Amino acid sequence: MNIPAQKRIIARDISWLAFNERVLQEAMDESNPLVERLRFLGIYSSNMDEFFRVRYASMKRLAQLSNERQERMGAMQPTELLREISAKVQEMQARSQAINDALMEELSDYDIEFVTERDLTAGQRDYVRKFFIDKVSPTVFTLMVDETKELPELREKSIYLAIRMFLKQDPEHPKMALIEVPSEQVGRFVSLPRYGKQYIMYLEDLIRYNLEYILFIYNIDHIEAHTVKITRDAELDLDDDVSKSFLEKMSKSVKNRRTGDPVRFVYDKEINEQVLQFLVDAMELDSFDSLIAGGRYHNKKDLIKFPNLGGEDLEFEKLPQLAHPDLDMDRSILGVLDKQDILLFLPYHNFSYIIRVLREAAIDPRVKSIDITLYRLADDSRIISALVNAAKNGKEVTVVIELQARFDEANNIGWTEVLQTEGVNVIFGVQGLKVHSKILLINREDESGVEKLYASVGTGNFNENTARFYTDYHLLTADERITKDVARVFDFLRNNYKIKRYKHLLVSPHYTRKSYIKLIEKEIENAKKGLPSGIRIKMNSLSDVKLIDKLYEASTYGVKIQMVIRGICSLVPGMKGFSENIEAISILDRYLEHSRLLIFENGGDPRYFLGSADWMPRNLDYRVEVTTPVYDEKVKRQLRDHFDIIWKDNVKSRWHNEALDNEYRNIRGPKIRSQYALHDYVKKQLKLGK
Repeated sequence: MNIPAQKRIIARDISWLAFNERVLQEAMDESNPLVERLRFLGIYSSNMDEFFRVRYASMKRLAQLSNERQERMGAMQPTELLREISAKVQEMQARSQAINDALMEELSDYDIEFVTERDLTAGQRDYVRKFFIDKVSPTVFTLMVDETKELPELREKSIYLAIRMFLKQDPEHPKMALIEVPSEQVGRFVSLPRYGKQYIMYLEDLIRYNLEYILFIYNIDHIEAHTVKITRDAELDLDDDVSKSFLEKMSKSVKNRRTGDPVRFVYDKEINEQVLQFLVDAMELDSFDSLIAGGRYHNKKDLIKFPNLGGEDLEFEKLPQLAHPDLDMDRSILGVLDKQDILLFLPYHNFSYIIRVLREAAIDPRVKSIDITLYRLADDSRIISALVNAAKNGKEVTVVIELQARFDEANNIGWTEVLQTEGVNVIFGVQGLKVHSKILLINREDESGVEKLYASVGTGNFNENTARFYTDYHLLTADERITKDVARVFDFLRNNYKIKRYKHLLVSPHYTRKSYIKLIEKEIENAKKGLPSGIRIKMNSLSDVKLIDKLYEASTYGVKIQMVIRGICSLVPGMKGFSENIEAISILDRYLEHSRLLIFENGGDPRYFLGSADWMPRNLDYRVEVTTPVYDEKVKRQLRDHFDIIWKDNVKSRWHNEALDNEYRNIRGPKIRSQYALHDYVKKQLKLGK
């Protein structure tokens, strides 16, 4: 297009920061229960950690290599983008701290109060000392530091107390030390005995109270202790040693990640300037690294696990997962799929149906093989148990496991070893590509001995933990149009020297973008002819410039486009001359909107697709992704109903716009909170089905 990039493309990282501001909005939203607001603040902090580990680190590397303006960055230079990111992060940091302080005050309305080491009563001091001796002391180690020796590598997920000790015999030369706060072993929040109120303490404050006990060998006059935190580049560097297996290289690279280059250093703004400068110099932080002055407490991500010390009204009301009307406990799921497709809609439906399919296949004498792709798994995965059970029952089980699933590498390496030990065939996909698809294939003979295939194509991982709070689809089907193509995908994963042709599935990296461009062009043709046209999109992120430009083109020809984009949206909706026919919203609520759904009006015969791919270069060019068409008419109706409900949300929806101001939608009529309305819809379907 002739419109300059700075007008039509929002840099993905700037758009992502706007997304994390929406998370902050949830922490501020007084309609959310108080403990849930604290947890949203924890999610915001966790998101920001990952942003610096991945995106900021990548931008820093790019800035060190080149400073050319890039279209995908809204025609900004990498250094220019880094400056804008840093300024925005500083502003968001201050706002998140203010929100934190307000929420802490609000806790007192429910007789829950944080105390520091300076506030303890005599009884609390005894409890805190005993708690430290029994639970904390065995996990605390002190690193003495000074200018004469190299600073040990600091763990990037941890917070540290930077200690400055003034000795009675030499007060002019304070000693320095670092203590890692053992949150993972002990827990970040320590509940004190209830006395009128429920008192709670940060673990680092409990350690502060016991510093003289830790450092008893020194004749201390007084001590200063301030928290610091380092964030490192999370990129994995795989060596080129051909004598090592891919599994060995990944294991080594994951171990090396803990010493990656620093990209962010957060510190208590009250810290002594000399201590701060010593740490900055010792870690060799440079001008590209983000130094952020914060409050007394860091790692707010731990608020995700903040305990509910009050009543039920401090958390979201429970929304029970529902049964699927067509699937009974005493009925074969494969038998149901012989007659119809099944759409599982998580978390409204129970993920256990996927486990049941695998368990049924494991004991069915006519099932010959099971193939599955695994990206992220639960720590205690019943998926793995079901696959191992199938292998022990003589089924040929093949698992394509993605060792480079970011931050789950160590977990997946562990599961690989378990599967291989149990006789499961494990393969690692395609060199240079991540296998991000969510597919399952079961090969079974019918009563006459003829091979029949059953498949699942999903938008989310086979992970029973995330299935409780991610919205996702899994389409279960025996439709040969889909199952035969799924079999071709697994053939490609086994023998990836040969590119397969697919008749129905949209498969990255070879065909997805081209397929969507053709679908959009068909809508443009229909609009020109006066036929029904329109595009409805629901996904996590949209940043691919080629597809964005194609959507702009469709808009100029009058194609109405409705988009529900949870996170990154590099497209600018509602701009006169190129996007006035595009509306885009984001939904943030108690569940993470993760499902990917696309509807093309197709001249009055709508086409439906769901799958694993967002419209980002990584999903289209550098991953194995699978998107399936939907052919079952009943499932199509459900998907259209789902989108209609989501689009009507006027409680938790915000506009995507050029200003990136996250303005809430103001739609007249009754209040519709889509996630609750969808739960009601699925519940109604269950009653009708029964």
